[in-house]
Amino acid sequence: MTPKTKLTAIIAVALAATAGITAAPALADHHMEKKAEANIVETAQSTGVHKTLVAAVTAAGLGDTLATTSPITVFAPTDTAFAELPDGTVSTLLKPENKPLLTNILSYHVVKGQITSEGLVGLIGNGGGKATLTTLSGGTLTAAIEGGNVVITDAKGGKTTVVKADVMTSNGVIHVTDGVFLPA
Repeated sequence: MTPKTKLTAIIAVALAATAGITAAPALADHHMEKKAEANIVETAQSTGVHKTLVAAVTAAGLGDTLATTSPITVFAPTDTAFAELPDGTVSTLLKPENKPLLTNILSYHVVKGQITSEGLVGLIGNGGGKATLTTLSGGTLTAAIEGGNVVITDAKGGKTTVVKADVMTSNGVIHVTDGVFLPA
Protein backbone atom coordinates (compact mmCIF):
# COMPACT_ATOMS: atom_id res chain seq x y z
CA MET A 1 0.00 0.00 0.00
CA THR A 2 1.48 3.35 -1.03
CA PRO A 3 1.61 6.20 1.52
CA LYS A 4 -1.09 8.08 -0.43
CA THR A 5 -3.35 5.01 -0.52
CA LYS A 6 -2.78 4.44 3.19
CA LEU A 7 -3.66 8.09 3.97
CA THR A 8 -6.79 7.82 1.81
CA ALA A 9 -7.84 4.68 3.71
CA ILE A 10 -7.25 6.37 7.08
CA ILE A 11 -9.27 9.40 5.99
CA ALA A 12 -12.10 7.18 4.75
CA VAL A 13 -12.22 5.39 8.11
CA ALA A 14 -12.09 8.70 9.99
CA LEU A 15 -14.84 10.18 7.83
CA ALA A 16 -17.02 7.17 8.48
CA ALA A 17 -16.27 7.35 12.20
CA THR A 18 -16.86 11.09 12.36
CA ALA A 19 -20.06 10.95 10.33
CA GLY A 20 -21.45 8.32 12.65
CA ILE A 21 -19.98 9.81 15.80
CA THR A 22 -22.01 9.03 18.87
CA ALA A 23 -22.23 11.23 21.89
CA ALA A 24 -20.12 10.36 24.88
CA PRO A 25 -22.21 9.10 27.82
CA ALA A 26 -22.27 12.56 29.39
CA LEU A 27 -23.78 13.92 26.17
CA ALA A 28 -26.08 11.06 25.25
CA ASP A 29 -29.12 12.23 27.22
CA HIS A 30 -29.06 15.77 25.88
CA HIS A 31 -30.89 17.03 22.85
CA MET A 32 -28.07 18.16 20.63
CA GLU A 33 -29.68 17.40 17.27
CA LYS A 34 -31.52 20.69 16.92
CA LYS A 35 -33.43 22.00 13.96
CA ALA A 36 -31.45 24.39 11.82
CA GLU A 37 -33.80 27.24 12.85
CA ALA A 38 -31.83 27.76 16.07
CA ASN A 39 -28.62 29.77 15.86
CA ILE A 40 -25.32 28.78 17.45
CA VAL A 41 -26.05 30.49 20.78
CA GLU A 42 -29.61 29.15 21.05
CA THR A 43 -28.38 25.66 20.24
CA ALA A 44 -25.61 25.83 22.85
CA GLN A 45 -28.12 27.09 25.43
CA SER A 46 -30.35 24.08 24.77
CA THR A 47 -27.81 21.25 25.05
CA GLY A 48 -27.51 21.09 28.83
CA VAL A 49 -23.74 20.51 28.56
CA HIS A 50 -22.62 23.99 27.49
CA LYS A 51 -23.69 26.11 30.51
CA THR A 52 -20.14 27.32 31.16
CA LEU A 53 -19.59 28.16 27.50
CA VAL A 54 -22.85 30.13 27.35
CA ALA A 55 -21.94 31.98 30.58
CA ALA A 56 -18.54 32.83 29.11
CA VAL A 57 -20.05 34.01 25.82
CA THR A 58 -22.43 36.23 27.80
CA ALA A 59 -19.65 37.62 30.02
CA ALA A 60 -17.56 38.41 26.94
CA GLY A 61 -20.49 40.11 25.21
CA LEU A 62 -20.20 37.78 22.21
CA GLY A 63 -23.79 36.47 22.20
CA ASP A 64 -25.03 38.74 19.41
CA THR A 65 -21.90 38.19 17.33
CA LEU A 66 -22.16 34.39 17.53
CA ALA A 67 -25.92 34.48 16.97
CA THR A 68 -25.80 36.62 13.84
CA THR A 69 -22.43 36.02 12.17
CA SER A 70 -22.84 33.53 9.37
CA PRO A 71 -21.59 31.04 8.46
CA ILE A 72 -19.28 29.97 11.28
CA THR A 73 -17.95 26.80 12.83
CA VAL A 74 -17.71 26.63 16.62
CA PHE A 75 -15.67 24.06 18.49
CA ALA A 76 -17.71 23.99 21.70
CA PRO A 77 -16.11 22.66 24.89
CA THR A 78 -18.46 20.91 27.30
CA ASP A 79 -18.92 21.91 30.93
CA THR A 80 -16.72 18.94 31.83
CA ALA A 81 -13.96 20.32 29.60
CA PHE A 82 -14.08 23.69 31.37
CA ALA A 83 -14.09 21.91 34.75
CA GLU A 84 -10.79 20.25 33.84
CA LEU A 85 -9.02 23.62 33.67
CA PRO A 86 -6.95 24.51 36.75
CA ASP A 87 -9.01 25.58 39.77
CA GLY A 88 -10.15 29.19 39.58
CA THR A 89 -9.48 29.59 35.85
CA VAL A 90 -13.11 29.94 34.77
CA SER A 91 -14.12 32.22 37.65
CA THR A 92 -11.10 34.43 36.96
CA LEU A 93 -11.88 34.62 33.24
CA LEU A 94 -15.51 35.58 33.94
CA LYS A 95 -14.47 38.70 35.88
CA PRO A 96 -15.21 41.96 34.00
CA GLU A 97 -11.56 43.04 34.07
CA ASN A 98 -10.62 39.88 32.13
CA LYS A 99 -13.14 40.40 29.32
CA PRO A 100 -10.44 40.96 26.62
CA LEU A 101 -8.67 37.69 27.54
CA LEU A 102 -11.97 35.80 27.69
CA THR A 103 -13.00 37.23 24.31
CA ASN A 104 -9.68 36.11 22.81
CA ILE A 105 -10.05 32.58 24.19
CA LEU A 106 -13.65 32.24 22.99
CA SER A 107 -12.83 33.67 19.54
CA TYR A 108 -10.09 31.05 19.35
CA HIS A 109 -12.86 28.41 19.22
CA VAL A 110 -14.56 29.94 16.16
CA VAL A 111 -13.64 29.58 12.49
CA LYS A 112 -15.25 31.47 9.61
CA GLY A 113 -17.29 29.30 7.28
CA GLN A 114 -19.40 26.23 7.88
CA ILE A 115 -16.96 23.32 8.10
CA THR A 116 -18.81 20.04 8.52
CA SER A 117 -17.04 16.87 9.63
CA GLU A 118 -16.88 15.75 6.00
CA GLY A 119 -15.32 19.08 5.02
CA LEU A 120 -12.86 18.96 7.92
CA VAL A 121 -11.74 15.43 7.10
CA GLY A 122 -11.36 16.53 3.47
CA LEU A 123 -9.15 19.45 4.52
CA ILE A 124 -7.06 17.06 6.60
CA GLY A 125 -6.66 14.74 3.62
CA ASN A 126 -5.80 17.59 1.25
CA GLY A 127 -3.23 18.81 3.77
CA GLY A 128 -1.38 15.50 3.84
CA GLY A 129 -2.81 14.47 7.21
CA LYS A 130 -3.18 17.90 8.85
CA ALA A 131 -5.35 20.95 8.31
CA THR A 132 -4.57 24.41 9.64
CA LEU A 133 -7.63 26.44 10.63
CA THR A 134 -7.48 30.19 11.21
CA THR A 135 -9.73 31.29 14.06
CA LEU A 136 -11.64 34.54 14.53
CA SER A 137 -8.99 35.58 17.06
CA GLY A 138 -6.34 35.27 14.33
CA GLY A 139 -4.74 32.21 15.89
CA THR A 140 -4.44 28.81 14.31
CA LEU A 141 -5.62 25.33 15.19
CA THR A 142 -4.34 22.12 13.63
CA ALA A 143 -6.77 19.30 12.86
CA ALA A 144 -5.66 15.72 12.30
CA ILE A 145 -7.01 12.19 12.51
CA GLU A 146 -5.75 10.21 15.50
CA GLY A 147 -7.12 6.82 16.44
CA GLY A 148 -10.05 7.32 14.07
CA ASN A 149 -11.05 10.61 15.72
CA VAL A 150 -10.71 14.22 14.65
CA VAL A 151 -8.24 15.79 17.09
CA ILE A 152 -7.58 19.52 17.27
CA THR A 153 -4.23 20.80 18.54
CA ASP A 154 -4.10 24.34 19.91
CA ALA A 155 -1.20 26.81 19.94
CA LYS A 156 0.05 25.49 23.28
CA GLY A 157 0.14 21.90 22.03
CA GLY A 158 -3.02 20.82 23.85
CA LYS A 159 -5.00 18.13 22.06
CA THR A 160 -8.78 18.06 22.08
CA THR A 161 -11.04 15.46 20.52
CA VAL A 162 -14.27 16.20 18.67
CA VAL A 163 -16.78 14.06 20.60
CA LYS A 164 -19.90 15.12 18.68
CA ALA A 165 -19.78 16.44 15.14
CA ASP A 166 -22.16 18.33 12.89
CA VAL A 167 -24.64 19.92 15.26
CA MET A 168 -26.22 22.06 12.56
CA THR A 169 -27.55 25.55 13.31
CA SER A 170 -29.12 28.32 11.29
CA ASN A 171 -25.81 30.19 11.07
CA GLY A 172 -23.24 27.42 11.05
CA VAL A 173 -22.18 24.22 12.73
CA ILE A 174 -21.04 23.18 16.20
CA HIS A 175 -18.51 20.45 16.86
CA VAL A 176 -18.52 19.47 20.54
CA THR A 177 -15.06 19.03 22.06
CA ASP A 178 -13.72 17.41 25.21
CA GLY A 179 -11.25 20.22 25.91
CA VAL A 180 -10.73 23.97 25.85
CA PHE A 181 -8.35 25.48 23.29
CA LEU A 182 -5.69 27.85 24.62
CA PRO A 183 -4.21 30.46 22.31
CA ALA A 184 -0.50 31.28 22.28
